[in-house]
Amino acid sequence: MTQTPLQDLRQRAGLLILRGFRGLSLTDDAAVITDLQQRNLGSVILFDVDGPGGVAERNVQSPQQVRALTDSLRAATGSLPPLIAIDQEGGRVARLKERWGFPATRSTGELGAGGDPDGTEAASGALVDVLVAAGINLNLAPVVDVDVWGTNPIIGGKGRSYSADPYEVAAHAGAFIRAHRDRGVLTSLKHFPGHGSSRQDSHVGFTDVTLTWSREELIPFRRLLEQGLVDSVMTAHVFNAAFDKTYPATLSTAMINGLLRDELGFDGVVISDDMGMGAITRQFGFEEAVASSLNAGVDLLALANQTTYEDDITERTVDLIVDLVTSGRLPEKRVHEAAERVLRLRQRLL
Repeated sequence: MTQTPLQDLRQRAGLLILRGFRGLSLTDDAAVITDLQQRNLGSVILFDVDGPGGVAERNVQSPQQVRALTDSLRAATGSLPPLIAIDQEGGRVARLKERWGFPATRSTGELGAGGDPDGTEAASGALVDVLVAAGINLNLAPVVDVDVWGTNPIIGGKGRSYSADPYEVAAHAGAFIRAHRDRGVLTSLKHFPGHGSSRQDSHVGFTDVTLTWSREELIPFRRLLEQGLVDSVMTAHVFNAAFDKTYPATLSTAMINGLLRDELGFDGVVISDDMGMGAITRQFGFEEAVASSLNAGVDLLALANQTTYEDDITERTVDLIVDLVTSGRLPEKRVHEAAERVLRLRQRLL
């Protein structure tokens, strides 16, 4: 049966969502399964801890359980597998932890301090082998933020940067990515245009890097793009008045379509950082944030469901995207362009 233009638009809108959900296992009537089958949801993200509930079990309990969970997600989508994403940087930011029966991992900072990209590639290979066994195909890493300010509350202070030298960051991140590519797992550079110089944590609230950010923080992005090692890029919710006096990077046309796409030449999938983080929710309403980010060039909206939880988040966001198009606030071609980028990325999994 031929789809109507509105049905086609709704299907494409579903591709623009990366959804977080609850469940160690899923029944056929689970909301995320319905989203995959009826709303064309193309991407999901796994967490070990449930933020809104404050409990230590969300999607991760054991290696065998995670594999069964990802198998059920793939089975719900037919021939083209969904993007099944996770933050498995290593060290403090690892959703597959020893407590759940997974191997220990080394942090980005520890690997960078070793000064040996070959060692980073070997350690990353062991990390990716765990992802492959778990059925995860998109790692939201590596962190390519430069360690500009060592006590940065979210990057340097948590050992999440390879180095204060942007060229070393690029070398180690490249090693990390090659280990993933060798095993068929996609990656995402984060956090564009650089979060390492911030004095605030964008999870909490407004994060201004106007006086601290420099173009040296673009070097890892530029070098990895030149080497053809970029599958996707995740934005940072950092504000820089030198580029945009109203919006942080995730919502900024100057940052995404200007700096990332036009200047650096990236034409792949741009993923937002979690749209539920304080830097977005405390400054902008959901409708404005979605409209601005998609207009700015974001292709995949990360709706982690980790600040508040909404089981109908996919349906609500699809409805909003359709309304934005029909009201003229979002060009329909922008939805089609983003959906095509996401589909191309998913097709690489085949």
